[in-house]
Formats: sequence, structure tokens, C-alpha cells
Amino acid sequence: MESEGGCAVNETARAAAENLGLDNPLMATPDGLAPEVGSTATVTSVNTSEKKETRKTPAESRAIELERDFGVRGDAHAGNWHRQVSFLAEESIAVAREHGLDVSEGDFGENVTIKGMNLKALPLGSRLEIGDAEVEISQIGKVCHTRCAIYYLAGDCIFPREGVFGWVVEPGAVRVGDTVRVLSLGSGEVRRQVSQQPLPPK
Repeated sequence: MESEGGCAVNETARAAAENLGLDNPLMATPDGLAPEVGSTATVTSVNTSEKKETRKTPAESRAIELERDFGVRGDAHAGNWHRQVSFLAEESIAVAREHGLDVSEGDFGENVTIKGMNLKALPLGSRLEIGDAEVEISQIGKVCHTRCAIYYLAGDCIFPREGVFGWVVEPGAVRVGDTVRVLSLGSGEVRRQVSQQPLPPK
């Protein structure tokens, strides 16, 4: 990822698709309206996993705890880096189902599934209020160096283009049914160190 002055430059979903060699992706959610300050959505699932590179399981309590500048308590992807929490729109999962995949919330590895917001259109640096917590969007899309099971089933995976990542600015609980609200739109920069993997604990 390129940077200017120590801040990440907006990595768009399109660039992520190009890096994967997917110029004509098989699965893509139609572009909706770009979120504005005050736009809202709803949390439909909260998911965790104890190991990386696995599907996540919806929390039995229907709630997760976000720890400040760390991520989801008990989740393998939490840590000292910019990709502490991952998000995917319910609408993206619906597109995968339309292509014949038997998938559900958490199967793409997202911590928080959200309905009613075009997540991939948020500029980097945007702030979201999610339940009791606040998160800053730090990456759109993800280059997958190894193909996941979903890719081998469908010949494509939607998460590398439409998955969204953030770091926890303010801690708090996030529950199924909570409101997601756009507090501010970013300028394309991330106000946190960007790294390719978690750094040693602070």
C-alpha cells in the first residue's frame, strides 16, 4: 500500500480487484448511493474466530466487545495494526447466494455484518459509530495471496473487493440490531500506522 506522509492512500475496491487479476469479477454488488454524514445502517450479525484464515462464527450472545486500538476481544485478527475489525454488507452476501453459494454471516471472515449501507464507497478515514463503539475505516478491499474455499467453489470471492476494515477509536459493545451511523467522511487518509500484519503489542 502506498503512503504519503505516513498516511495510507485510499486503496479502492477496484484496485484490489486488479491486483487479484479480476478485471471482470463474477460477483459484484451493484453500486448504491455513497454514504453521507448521518447515514445509518443496521448490524445483522457479529462474528469471531479463534484462528486466522477461517470462517467466523456468529457470537452466541449476539454481542462482541471492541477494545480501543486493538479490535474484537477474543478474535484472532485483533492486534496492533490498522485492520482490527472487518465489515461486510449483508447485500454482498446476498449476491454470493444468488450465484449459488450456501453462505451466511461470518463465512467471509467479517466481524460485523451490516445491512443498508454501501460500505465500499466510504472514503478512508471515515468515522462510524457502531453500537457503543467508534471505528475509523482504514482499508477497502484486501489482496488475497492464497485462494479461499469460496473462490474455489465459485471461481470468485466477493470479500477482496467489498470487505472493509477499521481500527477501534473508542471501545464499546456492538450487538445485533445496533445502529451504524456515519459520524464523518474521511479525506482518504488513515490516522493510524498501516502494516501488513499485526505489530508487537504496545
